Amino acid sequence: MSRFLQLHYLTVYPLSNPNRDDQGRPKSATYGSAPRLRISSQALKRAARLSDVMQADLEGHLGERTQRVGDVIRGTLTEEGVDAGKASELAAKVADVFGKIDEKAQKEGHIRTRQLAFVSPDERACAVDLARKAANGEQLPDIKDLKKIVLRRADGAADVAMFGRMLADDPDFNRDAAVQVSHALTTHRALVEDDFYTAVDDLKRPSEDAGAGFVGEAGFGSGVFYTYACVNNALLKENLDGDSALAARAAGALAEALATATPSGKRNSFAHQTFASFVMAEKGDRQPRSLAGAFFKPVTGEDLLEASVTALKQTALALDAAYFGGESESSEIMHVAKGEGSIGAIKAFAMAAMTDD
Repeated sequence: MSRFLQLHYLTVYPLSNPNRDDQGRPKSATYGSAPRLRISSQALKRAARLSDVMQADLEGHLGERTQRVGDVIRGTLTEEGVDAGKASELAAKVADVFGKIDEKAQKEGHIRTRQLAFVSPDERACAVDLARKAANGEQLPDIKDLKKIVLRRADGAADVAMFGRMLADDPDFNRDAAVQVSHALTTHRALVEDDFYTAVDDLKRPSEDAGAGFVGEAGFGSGVFYTYACVNNALLKENLDGDSALAARAAGALAEALATATPSGKRNSFAHQTFASFVMAEKGDRQPRSLAGAFFKPVTGEDLLEASVTALKQTALALDAAYFGGESESSEIMHVAKGEGSIGAIKAFAMAAMTDD
């Protein structure tokens, strides 16, 4: 098994606003003294987790990031005929293993934790089962023992294994993320633009006035975005309790999802359904390195995508020459414009990184 799998993506986003800042405008950054558009790693990871490919390839092995485990437990118990008051009491006791219960929400009739918890399918099933047994007369363990029974250090939750989790009150059950994902950044100078738009009142008569029923302003941008992801293969397998086959499926699903899934911000307004135009996957035992330095000086020209591909390849070769005597690691490339490679080959390469000797 290779120590690391590295994934490099160049993706063209059309006019869009997939990931907004606090003012509703596309996120941005300054890099190499030039303004760029940005998509946060959090948005990219969530898009990957919810993508069709991950939902299909990892069905039954995906966790839920939620505050509402208590509501789930209570709902299950009441559906099975448990008295509502008893169900609420047991749900609150069991859900407490995932974080402190929100007293304000509880007064409003909800059983929710103060913080979001990343809960695996095994943990959710165990929590529900313990509450069910308690409803049938079995003694519910105290909170300390309850946590030891419910919480896992490793199991079959592929997304928790990849992206990690933090339980502030129970650090022993934290999981270090096996996958690092960069913020996506345009390879060239890019500015946020403004769209001034109007909406017409369909029932307004021309005799009243010629004005619109609503006027507004929305930001958008476009560009070629570079994204980098690195998988610690051994940690991914460890987080999945040693399941090599599931780790391979997770790596393959991740490789495809990051190429095909996009954050959903303003999607109905801009229809930014876009796939990566260039992907380079690498596997080996060397220390990982991002190729973001290829774009510290913004690329220019009429074909920003091809200029970005060239800069990325040249930087990879230059780093290999400087640090490794020109020896490169095993790699697989998909270059859509040139008809080279395929996402199927990238996916197979990623899976092999988890299982090859």
